[in-house]
Amino acid sequence: MVYYFLVFFAAFLVDLVPFIGPPAWTVMVFFQMRYGLDIWYVMVMGVAGSTLGRYILSLYMPILSEKYISAQKKEDIEFIGKQLEGKDGKVRLFALLYTLVPLPSTPLFTAAGVARIKISKIIPSFVVGKFCSDLLMVLSGDFAARNAVAIANGFFTWKTVTGFIAGIFIIVLFFAIDWRELLQNKRFRLNFNIWK
Repeated sequence: MVYYFLVFFAAFLVDLVPFIGPPAWTVMVFFQMRYGLDIWYVMVMGVAGSTLGRYILSLYMPILSEKYISAQKKEDIEFIGKQLEGKDGKVRLFALLYTLVPLPSTPLFTAAGVARIKISKIIPSFVVGKFCSDLLMVLSGDFAARNAVAIANGFFTWKTVTGFIAGIFIIVLFFAIDWRELLQNKRFRLNFNIWK
C-alpha cells in the first residue's frame, strides 16, 4: 500500500515544478513495473498526485510572474484570462483537448496561473484528459518496459526529449504572442520582450 502513496507523491513532485520535467506517466510506469502494482490504483493515485501538483503550480505562478515576467507581458496574459473568464465551456473543452494529446501540461497551468483563470474551470477536464492519456502511456509503458534496461533508458527516449522541446516551444510561443493585438485587432504579432 505504501508504494501507491509513493506514486502519488512522485507524480505530485513531478507536476509541481514550473519547468518541463519528466512526465508523470514515467513515474507511474516505473513504480508499476518495479513493484508489480495494480495499474488502476497506480492511475488513480498518479492522476490525483499530478492534479494536486498542477493545482499548486497554478497558485504560485502569479508570484513567479510578478518576479520574472515583464509588466507588459503579464498584462497581456491577464487580458487573455479576462477574455476566457466568462467562457466556461471553451476553457473546459480546450483543457480537455490539450490534456488528451501527449503534450506536457506545464504550459496549460503556467498560462492559467499567470492569466489568473479560475483553476476550478480546468481541473475536471484535466483529470479526465490526464487519466485517459496517462492510461494509454502507462499501458504502453507496461508493455514496452518489461525489462530493466528499458526502464533505465525510458527517461531519455526520443518521445521525452521531443515532449520537452515541444513544451519549451509552446511556453515561449504562448508568452511571445501579443494576445491583445490578436484578440482585439485580429493581427498576429510576436513580442519576445518577456522578461524583466
